[in-house]
Amino acid sequence: MSLPEFSTQSELFSVAGCSRELFPATDRYRLFARKVYPVLAQARSELEACYCADNGRVAVEPVLLMGISLLQYLEGIPDRQAVEMVHYHAGWNFALNRHVGDDLFHPTTLVNFRQRLVEHDLSAIGFQAVLDALIEAGWVARKCRQRLDSTQMFGRVSRMSRLDCVREGLRLALQELAESLPEAKRPDWWGELWGNYVESQTDYRASVETLARKMVEAGKAAQRVLGWLAGASDNKLIQAKQARLLARVFQEQFEVVPGASEASPKTKEQLSSERVQNPHDPDATYASKGSGEQRKEHVGYKVQVAETVTEAVLEPGEPTQNFIVGVLTHAARESDEQGACKMEAEQQTMGLEKPPVQYVDAAYVSTEKLVEAAAEGRELIGPAPKCGGPNSDRFQSDDFQVEVEHRRATCPAGHQNTQCSRLVEKATGKVSFRFEWDTATCASCPLRLKCIKAEHKHRTLVVGENHSVLQARRKEQQSDEFKARLKHRNAIEGTQSELVRAHGMRRARYRGLAKTKLQNYFIGAACNVKRWLRRVVWAIQKELSTMAANVAPATN
Repeated sequence: MSLPEFSTQSELFSVAGCSRELFPATDRYRLFARKVYPVLAQARSELEACYCADNGRVAVEPVLLMGISLLQYLEGIPDRQAVEMVHYHAGWNFALNRHVGDDLFHPTTLVNFRQRLVEHDLSAIGFQAVLDALIEAGWVARKCRQRLDSTQMFGRVSRMSRLDCVREGLRLALQELAESLPEAKRPDWWGELWGNYVESQTDYRASVETLARKMVEAGKAAQRVLGWLAGASDNKLIQAKQARLLARVFQEQFEVVPGASEASPKTKEQLSSERVQNPHDPDATYASKGSGEQRKEHVGYKVQVAETVTEAVLEPGEPTQNFIVGVLTHAARESDEQGACKMEAEQQTMGLEKPPVQYVDAAYVSTEKLVEAAAEGRELIGPAPKCGGPNSDRFQSDDFQVEVEHRRATCPAGHQNTQCSRLVEKATGKVSFRFEWDTATCASCPLRLKCIKAEHKHRTLVVGENHSVLQARRKEQQSDEFKARLKHRNAIEGTQSELVRAHGMRRARYRGLAKTKLQNYFIGAACNVKRWLRRVVWAIQKELSTMAANVAPATN
């Protein structure tokens, strides 16, 4: 598609020429047209890469489509309703600088626009444009204090059982083959597998033994299909999307024993956390959080949200001065520490520097991260991870006074270690120290039962080479000063609630990690626009109040 001519100037009879009585200075649509739309227009040169310069029919203006997409997430409406708003809503037309009588377009145009952004790696263009405008306006600094936290996001698919996942993978692969494979070239087993896996479903009321048998049968069927595809003369068949997905599902769910003719299902312990949970969205992975009644499970993604931290005290009624400076969507199975590393890389590509002070929870704090932050002259404000494990009812490392530098440790009973060994892992190079106490000392210790099991002869303690840093943080976090500073992290919970409740971040609108990233970038941009415009409205109202107060004494 080629691009139309573009202009930011309003015509005489456009909605943008409406009176100020209809859209006063504090109206959000007027402010969107004055503050936000010009920012989006500046990104048009990047949007041009998504279109052909002089080929095909004239496309719908991409700046208009990006503005509509942003308004969609501001007001939480789907594509079809967004097009209706452009048709009927004067405020939307005013905000988007549309002219009266402009042609409308089909809602699928918005779908195609999002697809273009994903294909040209421009998912963050709207978020980046708004963020750059906030930086230019002085609301956000490129090096600023931040708070960081994550929230779960459900994929647009349900969680399947292992059997259903394999069967669905077979069904999709067979349907894909049916489109490109003539009946004359179909193998002998085609009718049998088509009837078993395309035209029928598993009875959920079947016994455990029946389901286990069907799992083995599904593995045989998948192995038969993949074996036939491997020997097919047309290489395009095995490289097709659903055929490759079936091969992945088979590899994740079954084990081919050398010398055996048939594959057997893997045990639960052999399954990987990266495995496909639903063939309709292979990117959506399984994750769990918490334990017991507090345990939360989901299939989908994890979203890291970074927000600025302004320590200034707000006036009564003053809107927040904090803005979102990072929205990172990644696999649900990945840890928060991995997400923090990816967030750092993303912010760097957006022109932001590492925050001098970062407020986080315990999931982001480790000995390595504390040492790294200190070496870079930054502060990582968050509680150290708790000690615990199978022997959490006994003395943990927190109960010992450890001086790694001097290879000295004192147990809760006041006894010093008698031996210290330096250990190095060959695979990772990680260094740790093992402290040991004398058997005779432990045997006569009155605290023995609180320290070691009855069958153990003496106590050993293994800590990392930077354990002193971790120990210092655990001591520091008990102080009132540290607790007061850590309160700056709490507001990120409210921001996440705002993103979930007002903008729909809890559930993915689309399938696939790439499109879900696009959704969350628009959500972050919409939240920043809303906060930005509220700040502008508050400033205008404050100025008007001040002017009114100055005029009143003069009239008296």
